[in-house]
Amino acid sequence: MKKSLMMIVLFVFLFGCAMFPARPALQENTGVSPGKIEGNQFTGIRYSFNVSVPAHWKLTTEFPDFLEDMGYDRPFSTDKEQTELYAFNPETKSNINFDFTPTDRYSRFSQKGIESLTASVTGGFQAELDKSFGKGVVKPEISPTEAFSLKGIQYAARKYATFTGKGVKQEEGWIYGFTEPYQIFILYTILEKEGVNDRQALKEILDSFEFIRKK
Repeated sequence: MKKSLMMIVLFVFLFGCAMFPARPALQENTGVSPGKIEGNQFTGIRYSFNVSVPAHWKLTTEFPDFLEDMGYDRPFSTDKEQTELYAFNPETKSNINFDFTPTDRYSRFSQKGIESLTASVTGGFQAELDKSFGKGVVKPEISPTEAFSLKGIQYAARKYATFTGKGVKQEEGWIYGFTEPYQIFILYTILEKEGVNDRQALKEILDSFEFIRKK
């Protein structure tokens, strides 16, 4: 699941959802550092979130080259919004990406609404699979949409799909959240490899996540 596609789908659903502003207009300041990495710990600066990874995983604020081979678009330095953090297992290339985005002035959220928006991306995900593997070649098993708990995040939901592509069993998931005044996009891919438990690593990473509201 590409963040750009997810944002397009969500924009269509969110646009015009309220007549009166819910918050001041905000823009992402890409001149501010995403954060600092010390060992397996990330401390956010642009947005105040923290996350840690297992010792055999890597953290970076730079786009990893292998993601381009997996169908992600390489960002430009001039892009108005940038992904804050990439985490990955160098052995398997399983990965998880964290992205905060200022919310527009008019959108309003609830847990039910977040779950509905998260589910709305499913059709676009199937279209991506058709583009990558051929129409109808891959038939994923899609999970139910579920409320998801992230420390410091007001509303969040997750959905994921499992499938086999080019002989590799994998899981792709997306978590969409909101805490005033930001939207949160967390995208992940697990590439299964015998003897490696990346699902457990993913759980540990998500459990470590915390957004700390600035006073």
